[in-house]
Amino acid sequence: MFSLVFPGQGSQTVGMGKEFYDKFEKVKNLFKEADEILNFPLTKLIFEGPKEELDLTSNTQPAIFLISYSIFKVIKNEFNIDLNKARYFAGHSLGEYSALSCAGFLNFSDTLKILRIRGDAMQNAVPKGQGGMLAVLGSTVEVLEELLKNNEENFTAQIANDNSEGQIVLSGKNEALEKLTITLKDKAIKNIKLPVSAPFHCSLMSNATKIMTKELNKLNFINSERKLISNVTAEEILDEKNLKELLIKQIENRVRWRESVLNMIKNNVNHFIEIGPGKVLSGLIKRINREVKIDTINNQADIKNLRI
Repeated sequence: MFSLVFPGQGSQTVGMGKEFYDKFEKVKNLFKEADEILNFPLTKLIFEGPKEELDLTSNTQPAIFLISYSIFKVIKNEFNIDLNKARYFAGHSLGEYSALSCAGFLNFSDTLKILRIRGDAMQNAVPKGQGGMLAVLGSTVEVLEELLKNNEENFTAQIANDNSEGQIVLSGKNEALEKLTITLKDKAIKNIKLPVSAPFHCSLMSNATKIMTKELNKLNFINSERKLISNVTAEEILDEKNLKELLIKQIENRVRWRESVLNMIKNNVNHFIEIGPGKVLSGLIKRINREVKIDTINNQADIKNLRI
């Protein structure tokens, strides 16, 4: 059994998706539609940059979704591969929106609009330069939870992403992360400050939660028989009401990617197909379990070699 997985922020590059755009009229139409929906030249930004502008959260989120959705449509419509046979659809952070749209729960237009709002809300939740994220390598969730609990009086930080075995990301205010870095160094735990402009997936995102609560409640989700995995619970999302609540909670809560992958494997998934730019999730899944089959779809040759 296979699952489809969709990447989040950090997978973007200038020029991504150009091969599909040049080859398929369907993709050209999706890009044109995206520019019109957002009233913004997203196509030009994706193909020409500048990278600094593409990396802005409000641009990155709709851009990565557009690429993922376009590739998904090409696989289904141009190569006639039945992706609806997937056991699960799952995505990392913003990738969860790619998953729910490709699974048929939210239409293309609404997904683009909500991701533009989500990106703006998350970017502006904390004044620029006040918050950040720290990747911790070679440790465990249990060790870091204990460390954070024991240092609550010195600094406040939260686990933002449990990505894979030995790769965990923490969020917090920059001064807290500086103190945390010293504590980690004392314990010989390797860490790297990430080049992001905001502390995602922690309580500092509360203003973004307020905005997204209002906006998500305006949306009409569509009934679909596909099965989604939630970042918040690492388990299957059971109904539409639950879906909205979990998407709201996702803003401030930990992305449980490692647990999500383990739960899918436990439920008979032995093949993961990453759809979208880059191969970040494929690398994480390989670290979680080396036995499963992984396909990364970035070009037409990847699709031609796909066997499900």
